[in-house]
Amino acid sequence: MAGNSPIDDSGDGGLVAKGRDGDNAAPLSITEISQALKRTVEDRFGFVRLRGELSGVKRAASGHLYMSLKDEKSVLDAVMWRGQVGRLPFQPEDGLEVIASGKLTTYPGRSKYQIVVERMEIAGEGALLALLEKNRKKFEAEGLFGNIRRLPFAPEVIGVVTSPTGAVIRDILHRLEDRFPTHVIVWPVLVQGQGAAEQVASAVRGFGALEPGGLVPRPDLLIVARGGGSIEDLWAFNEEPVVRAVAESPIPVISAVGHETDTTLCDFAADKRAPTPTAAAEMAVPVKRELEATLDDLALRQRKVVMRPVDLGRERLEARVQRLPGANQLLQPQAQKLDELGERLRRGLIDRASKGRERLAEARLSPAILRSAWRDAAQRLTSARLAPQLVTRPIIERRQQLDALARLAEQLHPEKPLSRGYAMVKGADGKAVTSAAAAGSESLLGIKFADGEIQATPGDTPRKPRKAAKPKAKGADTGQAELF
Repeated sequence: MAGNSPIDDSGDGGLVAKGRDGDNAAPLSITEISQALKRTVEDRFGFVRLRGELSGVKRAASGHLYMSLKDEKSVLDAVMWRGQVGRLPFQPEDGLEVIASGKLTTYPGRSKYQIVVERMEIAGEGALLALLEKNRKKFEAEGLFGNIRRLPFAPEVIGVVTSPTGAVIRDILHRLEDRFPTHVIVWPVLVQGQGAAEQVASAVRGFGALEPGGLVPRPDLLIVARGGGSIEDLWAFNEEPVVRAVAESPIPVISAVGHETDTTLCDFAADKRAPTPTAAAEMAVPVKRELEATLDDLALRQRKVVMRPVDLGRERLEARVQRLPGANQLLQPQAQKLDELGERLRRGLIDRASKGRERLAEARLSPAILRSAWRDAAQRLTSARLAPQLVTRPIIERRQQLDALARLAEQLHPEKPLSRGYAMVKGADGKAVTSAAAAGSESLLGIKFADGEIQATPGDTPRKPRKAAKPKAKGADTGQAELF
């Protein structure tokens, strides 16, 4: 020490008090000796690595962690500041055997020494497995395991919780592209080390909190994936936050952590465990080509089922048509019967005529026979009553037809137009002359009017027909025009 301090540091760790020869050592203050001890311990044990069992683990409100490390014979107090506590890959608890690295120091306020832990890890794989089994039983007792839900057959959106830079996400995307191209949303997280468990749990809960139909579509299925590694590397997926988030996820979860031989508590909490991330992608979606082949097969079966009644009906119809008799078969009996009846009719007529001739030859015409026949005819005539309508109706109909013919004949009579100012020209033979050329060849013409007939001699040549006269004004003479 500098100055007039009564403490002299000899350099070998010993402390001596300055004073005169033969005098007692100068008294030291408590603070001085405490500081000297603190410096000595920290210099001598600036870095130590200890193995022991945790006891009395307590987290203060400030975030610092206080505990004790013990073995069979000794106990050492330990403290871990908040910054280092946040980077722990596991949750410290009583009875856990750990390896703690840090430096020894003293705490003057209580006159004790302790270790300030900077790093802490579980001591050996056996201890990790024991802790894993302990946590498994704890979570199983709480009912976090065994709640298995059915995975969607063909999810439209798949959420993947993994590291965005590793080979895991590439394997998943490649396998999904090969089997059934699907929309994938990746939530990047740490998968190892301090803070990995919190990020994985936050990602799972974040996917579950998405609203259906929102800007970011809510996944139909989640895949929590990580590549292989040691139990220490996979420890984040054994942590309580991850296990609870996966167990409470409203979306079905496939756990694909590590290789086939690796097992984490996340696997127990998930709805389905995949041995590898690639296998998780295969579980998530079907094979599109197989689905198309199945649909084609079902469509073919559907067509066959639909057409089967038609085919069966066609076969039955063809079989029945083949069994039906033909037209010749149906008509042959009738034709034969017709031939027989015709022959019988012919023979019957011949027989009847023969018998009639025989009776006529045998019969003698006598007055008694005639009188009898006359009486029979008179009787039949008397008994028959002739209705008047049967006679008058045909007469009336015939009369009506005759009247109609008479009216038609009157309208078509050739002399009918004479009453309207027309005239009929006849030749010497009394036949009608209908053309000027025919009139020129006649020596004498007869012109018949409505009130009589006159004689006229035609000229040498027929005159050309006059043009039609223009209609006269109203009130003009409307007499008969000259014929020649």
